[in-house]
Amino acid sequence: MRRIETRDDIAEGIEALMRLDPRLAPVVARAGEVPLRLAAPGFASLAGIVVAQQVSRASADAMSARLSALVEPLDARGVLAGGEAILRAAGLSRAKQAALLAVARAVVEGGLDLDSLVELDAAEAIVRLTALRGIGPWTAEVYLLFCAGHPDIFPARDVALQSAVGHAFSIAPRPAGKALSALAESWAPWRGVAARLFWAYYRHMHGREAAPLVA
Repeated sequence: MRRIETRDDIAEGIEALMRLDPRLAPVVARAGEVPLRLAAPGFASLAGIVVAQQVSRASADAMSARLSALVEPLDARGVLAGGEAILRAAGLSRAKQAALLAVARAVVEGGLDLDSLVELDAAEAIVRLTALRGIGPWTAEVYLLFCAGHPDIFPARDVALQSAVGHAFSIAPRPAGKALSALAESWAPWRGVAARLFWAYYRHMHGREAAPLVA
């Protein structure tokens, strides 16, 4: 599988996207730098993505900082040892506590290898991740984007991506997940770069980051 691993890969993807869809040229011009956002696979990275679910980037940053200070190193055994009390002290909701504990148990008990998971086909990897309590498609897709460098995943349920694409293409109201997923099909096989591009465009729109935090 071709991976998005370098700044050159991002540049190649952006050039290909503008050939696939000329409407993206002004998006590229306004977006500025499109970050690589590549993190090592593993529990800490997935934990950061779980923390980022359905909260602002600022809130995710704050909770991740507290969690990292409370669990050092931030790994599955440390989270299990601390249990709900540590996760609650970090400010995580009950749903996020349950999700992180489910992932930690799966890792410790041997049923989940987050390092080898990134070598799988995206569809199979998503099925395995979403079988865990509290891990939905968005979390699985973001993990594969940023920890596997998968080139062709577009997390269409992401509200910032919906907002950015809606603004760029004058779609009102902004496209919901199903509609955005269909629209993004025309950007294959570079949808992973398209997602990064539109997160960068959102930053241009609002002056703040919205791309998920990854450890």
